[in-house]
Amino acid sequence: MQEALLYEKLPGSRVRCQVCQWRCLINPGKYGVCRVRQNVDGVLHVLNYAQASSVAADPIEKKPLFHFFPGTGCFSLGTWGCNFHCHHCQNWTISCVEEPHQMASASQIMLPKDAIKTAKARGCVGISWTYNEPSIWFEYTLDSAKLAKESGLYTVYVTNGYLTPEALDTIGPYLDAWRVDIKGFSDALYRNLAGIPRWRGILEVAVRAQEKWEMHVEVVTNIVPTMNDDDEQLKDIACWMRDSLGELTPWHVTRFYPQHDMTHLPPTPIETLEKAYSLGKRMGLRFVYLGNVPGHSSENTICYCCGKLVLERHGYHTRVVGLDGSKCKFCGSELNVKTMLREVKLRR
Repeated sequence: MQEALLYEKLPGSRVRCQVCQWRCLINPGKYGVCRVRQNVDGVLHVLNYAQASSVAADPIEKKPLFHFFPGTGCFSLGTWGCNFHCHHCQNWTISCVEEPHQMASASQIMLPKDAIKTAKARGCVGISWTYNEPSIWFEYTLDSAKLAKESGLYTVYVTNGYLTPEALDTIGPYLDAWRVDIKGFSDALYRNLAGIPRWRGILEVAVRAQEKWEMHVEVVTNIVPTMNDDDEQLKDIACWMRDSLGELTPWHVTRFYPQHDMTHLPPTPIETLEKAYSLGKRMGLRFVYLGNVPGHSSENTICYCCGKLVLERHGYHTRVVGLDGSKCKFCGSELNVKTMLREVKLRR
């Protein structure tokens, strides 16, 4: 247990956490929404530092990130709990535990220095915080990201995007990629699916990650039948991406499988995903990918200008066919593929 980094002390020994956009007001002895931050006599303590629920060497494509160091290995870590309550959570066994602050006995202790050492030992060129929401692990991910950058590893947040601007600015100098979920585009969707009453700050923080901190951004939308599969929401997501993040930002529309509280729904029909793919392209997005559909042709990266195959994928295996830096080697078009990190990230 250690003191939290970003919080405000208030009268009556209350505190306000400033890590995520819940900005929880916590009375003495109580916990925040994530239940891994506790007010102990007017001091906010973190209860899950270095407690890993899941550790693996993954292909970067599993995040999914398709335009960020394609074909490389990424050391991936997750902890327990979440600040969302998604009824369709695919990783509910670690994210939806009732008392994540009591999971120490089931955890693997992975100190930041050990995470970096293990990443290199496993042949990974980057590290990501994933599987559950990394912001509830904020102090740990910050310490780890600093060491990762000193060691020459790239860094990735796989996130629901609910970080506060001030938390983003604290870790921003040490993060290279922001893989963010945009679950839908309506108040009702976020309220009913994830229990989030105010969600538009997610959009603002994603733009801030890209513009202020020059992170590589990719967006995932898990399409759940009857929830966010309507044309209006899908169109709104695609248009927002085009206008706010740019037409070269990859959009992953992924297949829902019945999980957690939504086992009564069927898997997303392939036709629905293909509709979203076509809609995204019509709205001007250059790169739309279908996820959780192994072998589908939309896994590949095709140059939007000359139509040539640039990156060929089969599941998580990637073959570089026509890439010259960030551009198509056949026609020179910019494809927004990151393969080199600038040293300036270490000096901000």
